[in-house]
Amino acid sequence: MDTKTKSIYFMIMLLGVVSMMGDVVYEGGRGVIPDYLQFLGASAFIVGLVYGLGDFIGYGVRLLSGYLVDEKRVYWGFMFIGYGLVVAIPLLSIANVWSVAVFLIILERLGKAIRAPARDTIVSVVSKGVGVGKAFGLHELFDQIGAVIGPLLVSTIMFVTVNNYSLTFGLLFIPYSILIIVLFYMFTRLKGKVAEEVASRSKRTGSISRGFYFYIFAVAINVLGLVHVSLILYKASLILNPVGLQWIVPLLFTLVQLVDAPSALLSGILFDRLGIKVLLLPFIVSIIPSIFVYYNTDIVSLVVASAVYGVVLGMQESIYRAAVVHFAPPSIRGTAYGVFNTIYGAGVLASGIIFGFFIDASIAFPLVIGYAIMMQAVAIILLLKSKAI
Repeated sequence: MDTKTKSIYFMIMLLGVVSMMGDVVYEGGRGVIPDYLQFLGASAFIVGLVYGLGDFIGYGVRLLSGYLVDEKRVYWGFMFIGYGLVVAIPLLSIANVWSVAVFLIILERLGKAIRAPARDTIVSVVSKGVGVGKAFGLHELFDQIGAVIGPLLVSTIMFVTVNNYSLTFGLLFIPYSILIIVLFYMFTRLKGKVAEEVASRSKRTGSISRGFYFYIFAVAINVLGLVHVSLILYKASLILNPVGLQWIVPLLFTLVQLVDAPSALLSGILFDRLGIKVLLLPFIVSIIPSIFVYYNTDIVSLVVASAVYGVVLGMQESIYRAAVVHFAPPSIRGTAYGVFNTIYGAGVLASGIIFGFFIDASIAFPLVIGYAIMMQAVAIILLLKSKAI
């Protein structure tokens, strides 16, 4: 391996370290935040709304931030703003009312939306010479390592400190500081390269097929009928908080992350072989978490719900997005992904609100499951319709 190739891999790994430290902070935080909000007095409806709104902002704002990144070419500015806002999670250590905590949680999700398009552009530029697929694969590996380490770290701190939320969030300043230091180092090495590489942009040609719109609404309805992971963790908090075992809650989130990665890889392989019809599997499986969350809830049921949710999440992060290539040519695929992310985020928002209401209002189990089945049936019909056009 020559010196230039080694340098490229080194930069890719540094970008991976930035993402990994970011995941340690915010995925670690997200593993305990539902329990923390419940501790501060928030209802299930509030938890579902906050997580849903946060994910909607995290996906929906990318439509605007991606456009601005391409138009203004301020890649590093968006990176520093986006990753800088990760500080909102350690700052939860001084939030003593749930309204302040909610503001900080939403702020971090906004940061994710701001940085994502710029980060992906930088990864693609840095990888020139070694293969963009390999680069994104390595980056995702680092990202997933952080997503597992984060909740495990938070769970350990909660156990050692006897469920001290303030100290747990405060210690996340350490990985956050590493993130900023590595990001600044990368900026000093690459600040001019990215803008130069994308100085000449290709013309936008072609159009999005009609089937795409059936597809994105199929995904939205699918997500609408899938109970959000935040509410799985919230139900776990209701069980574990009275007995002082809140440190177990982040472990459920760790389980989601551990299942997520192999699910994404396996479903991606199946998608390459079988095509879009593979999405029928996660649409059907999406019914299962609701069953274990709303029927005779105990911690074992929530472990099963977390594992199955991780399977579906892995497919959402891989083949749901891979399917977009069937509906949009490369020249306008960025716009297609922007629309996809916005509609997906809207579905997550609505799901959090609806399933949170189901918990607070103690809606009867048959009605909840009937709703979940109906949503997935509609989603499957729309999916099949998208393929027929």
